[in-house]
Amino acid sequence: MSIANLRKDYQLASLAESDVAHDPIQQFSHWFEQALKAEVAEANAMCLSTVNAQGQPSSRIVLIKEFDQRGFSWFTNYDSRKGQELAQNPQAALLFFWTALERQVRIEGRIEKISDADNDTYFHSRPLGSRQSACASKQSQVIANRQLLEDQLAQVVQQFGDQPPRPEHWGGYRLVPDFIEFWQGRSSRLHDRIAYRRQSDGSWTISRLQP
Repeated sequence: MSIANLRKDYQLASLAESDVAHDPIQQFSHWFEQALKAEVAEANAMCLSTVNAQGQPSSRIVLIKEFDQRGFSWFTNYDSRKGQELAQNPQAALLFFWTALERQVRIEGRIEKISDADNDTYFHSRPLGSRQSACASKQSQVIANRQLLEDQLAQVVQQFGDQPPRPEHWGGYRLVPDFIEFWQGRSSRLHDRIAYRRQSDGSWTISRLQP
């Protein structure tokens, strides 16, 4: 079969202005709970897109760890490629795609770092292996082979045992949104798109976008 002929006609649901909450975080919470109840695979996975100082974009999948009225948060290595790009250009975009529900959520906004206290709290709640890996890996840096990576991990285990400290270069980011779009797939590609835009006074306007 030709790739050009791969398509699906979306028919599960619709989305009207009267269906959505006045606040986009409440609306996201509603959709996120539905994704969890539907047992969508890794419903907390999101595509994070960043742009470096030269205007080159890059994307990768990360896991959301918290969302509230302040924004959407995740954790990573600050020295990684995404960390370096966010230092150069503290604007980013997030994308959730819940294919089983025929839904997307697009989020854009500015980036801020999470406090050291919150970083410590989350780091020490992680499984031991994840904490050890965070100490061992120099994320995004070139390494000659897998064995060297395993050796770095072994050194961390030998040095710290089951009490690895949070590295100074490891912590959280929060995207403070100024744009959130809720996309519901519809038949014949006539999709429903409801967008929220933050105004200067902090309020949100709601509008429908053409598919």
